[in-house]
Amino acid sequence: MDMVVSNLQQQRAVTEQLRREAGIKRIPVSQAVEEIIKYISEHEQEDCLLVGFSNQRVNPFREKSPCTII
Repeated sequence: MDMVVSNLQQQRAVTEQLRREAGIKRIPVSQAVEEIIKYISEHEQEDCLLVGFSNQRVNPFREKSPCTII
């Protein structure tokens, strides 16, 4: 009997998840791609990987100075 209750609870959870997913607003891929391209174009001047860093100290990708043992 416990198996039946457990299986029923699992099926209810799956059904609820499918209902949530069905309620998500969907857009065509072509529209999503256009929005991504627009976003990238608008923010490319802020992208440090494209325009570089104003100062090497703010660059998290710079090579770290080696440790020296005295």
